[in-house]
Amino acid sequence: MSDDYNILKVNIYGTEYPIKGSADIEYIKKVAQYVDSKMREVNKNISIDSSLKVSILAALNITDELFRVKEMKSGLSSNTELDKRISKLNLDIEMCLEKSSS
Repeated sequence: MSDDYNILKVNIYGTEYPIKGSADIEYIKKVAQYVDSKMREVNKNISIDSSLKVSILAALNITDELFRVKEMKSGLSSNTELDKRISKLNLDIEMCLEKSSS
């Protein structure tokens, strides 16, 4: 990890937070804006007075998105294995067809 840290103040759900990280400032802004939008989406759909409860529900929504992406990615790696098997079977079939036509 780099010793170069960016410090940026971001506003999430009406509160300003100083964020220190080695990531690019634009990336930090993008992440903070995403969290802010998720919190506002939760509050819009379920009117809650507690920002703590809103943040927990937003965290659950974001985690659900993460798990779904990981599951999809896992499925894609399985598809890659499946593609390899299909390719091998296709080669085997082609070899059998060539032998039978000779």
